[in-house]
Amino acid sequence: MKNLIITHLNDPKQLEKMYRTNKLPFKREFKSLYPDLKGNPIADFWNERLNYETDDINWGSSTELWFVIYASLIAGLIAKLPHFFSLDEEFFYSRNIGFIIFPMLTAFFAWKNKLPTAKIAIIACSTLAALIFINNFPDLPKSDTLTLSCIHLLLFLWSLLGFAFVGQDSNNLQKRLGFLKYNGDLAIMTGLIIIAGGIMTGLTIGLFSLIGINIEEFYFKNIVVFGLPAAPIVATFLTQTNPQLVGKISPVIARLFSPLVLVMLLIYLIAIIYSGKDPYNDREFLLIFNALLIGVMAIIFFSVAESSATKSKTETTILFLLSVLTIIVNGVALSAILFRISELGITPNRAAVLGSNVLILINLLLVTAQLFKVLTGKAQISAVGKTIAQYLPIYIAWTILVTFIFPLIFNFK
Repeated sequence: MKNLIITHLNDPKQLEKMYRTNKLPFKREFKSLYPDLKGNPIADFWNERLNYETDDINWGSSTELWFVIYASLIAGLIAKLPHFFSLDEEFFYSRNIGFIIFPMLTAFFAWKNKLPTAKIAIIACSTLAALIFINNFPDLPKSDTLTLSCIHLLLFLWSLLGFAFVGQDSNNLQKRLGFLKYNGDLAIMTGLIIIAGGIMTGLTIGLFSLIGINIEEFYFKNIVVFGLPAAPIVATFLTQTNPQLVGKISPVIARLFSPLVLVMLLIYLIAIIYSGKDPYNDREFLLIFNALLIGVMAIIFFSVAESSATKSKTETTILFLLSVLTIIVNGVALSAILFRISELGITPNRAAVLGSNVLILINLLLVTAQLFKVLTGKAQISAVGKTIAQYLPIYIAWTILVTFIFPLIFNFK
């Protein structure tokens, strides 16, 4: 891309074509080239174009606003279904909570990216099949496969969202990384909206209580039940129409938490030795240990997704060390689950944890190897992102296996 930019620097039409074809790579590579091109009128123009930011909030088109309003209302109505039809809330929400949010977000990106009818049909049929499957799952009192299916169903619906996000070019690795970045931005914006909503809820209930009117039950059943599903939908709309809102916050959070997590993880591993706790004989500790592993891995992945070609060596070193420590954590967790399987036999939960740990370990080894190449000058940070993006379909395949095939393998136990 760098060579192409330099070659066609005086060809505005070709530059525009390159930018429209691969916006993120073009912007990243141009940013690294610009210090050497400063003074060239065309280079100066593109620098202003690519880095222009406005303080005004873009509220999108009226069509987009109405889409967000309708999607929020539909999500709220789905959340209210147990109330409308006297359904068992525990049964409904445990199996269908993902269908309240993800289909709305998926529809938003399918519409924005103008997906062809064939891809929309694939997404719709997959969602419908998942809905039918999970709601016809035998309602057994103690079913590990039911719990696993409900958890992994959320990841399956998340993968359909990613399928809609990347648009028509599903093999574009930069768009896959863009999807990870979107998830980070979405988490931040949704959190801010929920915090603001929580403050408003407290003030509203408090003000009405001062005049002797108790609206708490009504408010939660009719306002909050619509507000919570709407939060990620509105957050998605804001992050897509106003990327500058969290575009600078996400990289700062990634850079801030990476060294903090590295120090915490190192201290934690040392503390384990002196605490007497171990994941080999303590099931709850093993679960927490695996949750820690997934959380730290997410920090690494989001940090890479937020990175640019100008990432400092210090930041890369921190990510490398964090990856190495995470591999150690993964190794301990993997050995613990293998120990428990050898001692107590195979169960759906142990099989799921074992498979997840193996996949994560392979991914971490690949990412760590690429980070080492970056540190030694044999690769750029973008190569790490490509490694992560190329591996995402493997996680999706595993999610499908656990959600739909595990119950059959283990006879719904």
